[in-house]
Amino acid sequence: MIFSNTLIYWYLKNNRELPWRKTKNPYFIWLSEIMLQQTRVAQGLAYYLKFTEKFPTVFDLAKADESTVLKMWQGLGYYSRARNLHFTAKHIANELNGEFPSTYKEIIKLKGIGDYTASAIASICFKEAAAVVDGNVYRVLSRYYGIKTPINSSAGIREFKALAQTLIDKTQPGNYNQALMDFGALHCKPQNPLCETCPFADSCVALEKSLTKELPVKEKKIKVRNRYFNFLVIKTNDNKTVLSERKGKGIWQGLYQFPLIESNKIINKNELISSEEFINLFPYQTTISLFNKKEIIHKLSHQHLYTQFWIVETKNFSKTNINWSEIEKFPVPVLIANFLETFLTKK
Repeated sequence: MIFSNTLIYWYLKNNRELPWRKTKNPYFIWLSEIMLQQTRVAQGLAYYLKFTEKFPTVFDLAKADESTVLKMWQGLGYYSRARNLHFTAKHIANELNGEFPSTYKEIIKLKGIGDYTASAIASICFKEAAAVVDGNVYRVLSRYYGIKTPINSSAGIREFKALAQTLIDKTQPGNYNQALMDFGALHCKPQNPLCETCPFADSCVALEKSLTKELPVKEKKIKVRNRYFNFLVIKTNDNKTVLSERKGKGIWQGLYQFPLIESNKIINKNELISSEEFINLFPYQTTISLFNKKEIIHKLSHQHLYTQFWIVETKNFSKTNINWSEIEKFPVPVLIANFLETFLTKK
């Protein structure tokens, strides 16, 4: 109780003024929590405001087509979040008559919602004593209690969830959870935490034993895979190009891209045009040039994409399906969006 009282007292004096803090509507809380996964508040805020203006109710989001949702999400990354958000909005609107489930056990059954998001919604909107555990919570609790169990291990996930549940203030669980998240984000920061002004300084194990930089502990990361992408940016005499939707369960599902030739290393122009894939695409004469003189390295969680954009000029191409004037309407990966921003200013 002393821990939760101290934490909430700090929160009442230091909490961030955020638009989703002014409502208990589960639709808005859900939107904010999904957007802020893997995303800084400063970046997520702009998307939240844009989304709630475009889709003020769950029915509005449910009625939108997936391509529109993905375009609105463009730049936030982890696009499965957007697809799951849209799927669940349709389920709530069509199957539940727009009524959001009101208990943790029911909320967690929704597609795209895990323990953290279900706990946040249940506690903030419905006052259920369900403790949230995210990166901020792991950091605060591991440092305060001096816990060295890896936070990304099965044992660590169970241990921290159980501990968080014992600490939650049952009379105001929403405030407590938001306080713990804010404290981790603003005070007990990953780098350079504000230990000198910390309200827990006299009882923090990490501070006492100089373990602040060592905690929390993470198990070794999964090995990163390098991939080599060659995008073919087609320009025809009638100002058309080719974009196609990515299918399957890989990266960027549902987003659009230029024709892609993937190689096993960085390749030059001669290697590209002599490849079987290129010859099959362009059996006739083309003019080709490399747009970016140095490969662009786009880093995803478990993949690094070494990317080259090749401008392919041709009189006509039977597979062209998009006019250049329409290209910005399509949802594309941020890697391609950044290319287009530069390319279209020079075009």
